[in-house]
Amino acid sequence: MKIVLFGAGSAQFGYGMLGDLFSTKAVRGAEIVLVDINGEALQVVQRTADDLIAKKNLDFHVWSTTDARKALPGADFVIISIEVGNRFALWEEDWNIPLRYGVRQIYGENGGAGGVFHALRIIPPIMKICEQVQELAPVAFVFCYSNPMTAITAAITRALPDVKFIGVCHEIASVPRYIPDILGVPMEKLSIRAAGLNHFSVIVEAAYRDTGKDAYPDLLERGREFFAQEPGFSEILEHVRRTGEIPHTEGSADRLSPEVEQIRAWSDRWLFKRFMDWFHLMPITVDSHMGEYVPWTFDVADHRGIQDFYAFYKQALSKVEPKIGDVIHELAGYMIAGIVENSGYEEPAVNILNDNLIPDLPAWLPVEVPARVTSSGFEGIRFPHYPKGFGALLRNYVGVYDMIAEAVIHSSREYALQALLVNPVVTEASRLESLLDTVISSQRQWLSYLQ
Repeated sequence: MKIVLFGAGSAQFGYGMLGDLFSTKAVRGAEIVLVDINGEALQVVQRTADDLIAKKNLDFHVWSTTDARKALPGADFVIISIEVGNRFALWEEDWNIPLRYGVRQIYGENGGAGGVFHALRIIPPIMKICEQVQELAPVAFVFCYSNPMTAITAAITRALPDVKFIGVCHEIASVPRYIPDILGVPMEKLSIRAAGLNHFSVIVEAAYRDTGKDAYPDLLERGREFFAQEPGFSEILEHVRRTGEIPHTEGSADRLSPEVEQIRAWSDRWLFKRFMDWFHLMPITVDSHMGEYVPWTFDVADHRGIQDFYAFYKQALSKVEPKIGDVIHELAGYMIAGIVENSGYEEPAVNILNDNLIPDLPAWLPVEVPARVTSSGFEGIRFPHYPKGFGALLRNYVGVYDMIAEAVIHSSREYALQALLVNPVVTEASRLESLLDTVISSQRQWLSYLQ
């Protein structure tokens, strides 16, 4: 078995994924190839892997290269987690440059104008990797962790339909983190399913396994009291500043208990509460993500919590010392095992083409749904009675993904402009062309292809 990791020079991703693979029995004996454009960083990860393999006598062969064409032939699985340029400097441009042109957004990463620019930058290098996969490793499954997830997956599956491309995200970890404590029942005694779009998803089904009773009424009733008192990233950031301790949050199912004097009511979840009140649904993520796709969310989101989340995330990535662990944190290890063993287990959230999994959304759109994992791939779970109101919110954003894909595939500035114009979060139009040209100029290393 051969597994290729793109972006492995990032210690966070490289060490994290190696720890997961080293802990996955189904891949023992595998050849693992580390790939990154930063050869120096890559060698650091390589040496760490070599030392651990020797120390623990692990049955893996790990090698590294900056040459994708050398890495890919014969690959069975390809895992991608890449960014371009200075991640946070570009993110802040995506967030702040639109403000100069009167375009508001609450986060600027995956939705709104910033999400469009982010997607236009990151899709081309991922497209190039996938073109090489199609040529050199046509049977490989490709797992992608990069954002903006839905935009990337829509573009790749449209341009390269034969590539077995699956988007993977950590946000579903909020279900085991909170739901058992809300309901007072262990996770193994609950049946919980969420569905929607990436970072824009809600719990759709909740039941007690022992009785089959609908758990959603209890979830909504008890969830209100629970989240009104649950710490958010403002409290976590305060804890970090007080103690210097940076907790692990990404993909973690563990609740945190930061040492703070006071917890703000519904911290990180003012918008979250509105979804519970108005749509009677519980989101799987917080305001910084859910708020990127709906225009009225700017009025009701917890902006302090969003800013504090960004500050915490930036600080955490700069100070935490990654290591190769011995506990599985990522999802790719489980999914590879499910494919290799033909297990048929249900993975809680993958991003795959809709194909009527969620009614009223187009077949070409990647949706985030649970899926059964077999040697054939991923069989998405269908939701024939998907909530109409929330489904309408999802539909409002569909045209953005359509136009982003067309802009990248056709290298079209005109389609990029139209991706902004059809965006429900972008409510100013008169200066959009100037905004687009400013960003293309500022980020010309990655966006000059738009003509």
